[in-house]
Amino acid sequence: LALNPWDVVLCISGTIISCENAIVVVVIFYTPAFRAPMFLLIGSLATADLLAGLGLILHFAFVYFIPSEAVSLLTVGLLVTSFTASVSSLLTITIDRYLSLYNALTYYSERTVTRTYIMLILTWGGSICYGLLPIMGWNCLKEPSACSIVKPLTKNHLIILSVSFFMVFAVMLQLYVQICKIVCRHAHQIAVQRHFLASSHYVTTRKGIATLAVILGTFASCWLPFAIYCLLGDYSYPALYTYVTLLPATYNSMINPVIYAFRNQEIQKVLWAVCCGCFSSTMPFRSRSPSDV
Repeated sequence: LALNPWDVVLCISGTIISCENAIVVVVIFYTPAFRAPMFLLIGSLATADLLAGLGLILHFAFVYFIPSEAVSLLTVGLLVTSFTASVSSLLTITIDRYLSLYNALTYYSERTVTRTYIMLILTWGGSICYGLLPIMGWNCLKEPSACSIVKPLTKNHLIILSVSFFMVFAVMLQLYVQICKIVCRHAHQIAVQRHFLASSHYVTTRKGIATLAVILGTFASCWLPFAIYCLLGDYSYPALYTYVTLLPATYNSMINPVIYAFRNQEIQKVLWAVCCGCFSSTMPFRSRSPSDV
């Protein structure tokens, strides 16, 4: 089989994704202070992206070195599961941020922990079910005309995944609009109570909205092209179109650690401590609210 440069690029992307998210998973797993709901959700996102990176590497290895239909279904199932879990984890983080603002007084309670575990179970349960569909027989290996732009997934399977993505994106957009309203209202109230100047209130509000715009804009720019092409594309279209739209989607898993993990001050402290050789798993932290965007 001739080596496709696009597959090489995807494999390199998978390697970078795996390394980045492995750091986040190890830091959260081995630091007892990171057991708050916010860090559990970030850990879920990092785990999903780590599996996505590994899936890209394994898919490349098996396609070119161990070609097998059964193994191909397994790797595709892993990719579907991991990317679905990644997008779903982004939704759970958005919900958590919204609730931390909307129910600020009751956020730090046992109910929040229970709700977090429920969201994690639903996220991974649904993602695994999506990933098992090709393995359980919903594939186009025996009927090429039913194939989608991503073989061996069927067109119907990919349509379901795309529609699910648009639903997640719509919910995230609505939640971030509500978060912007709450942030603006809180900034105005603080400015009035502390007699800040209007310019200070404007700077604080603009900073919060700009951060939210970067988060949502990054997610949309990475995934929307692929999701739209999944609905409009056909198996007879050139594979180049699939690669051009799929590659930016993988970049989302590369950018997620930067946005959701490495920007967090507590995780930064641990990483600096590890680099300096003075890491202590019991070091105290002031766990910030997830609404600190």
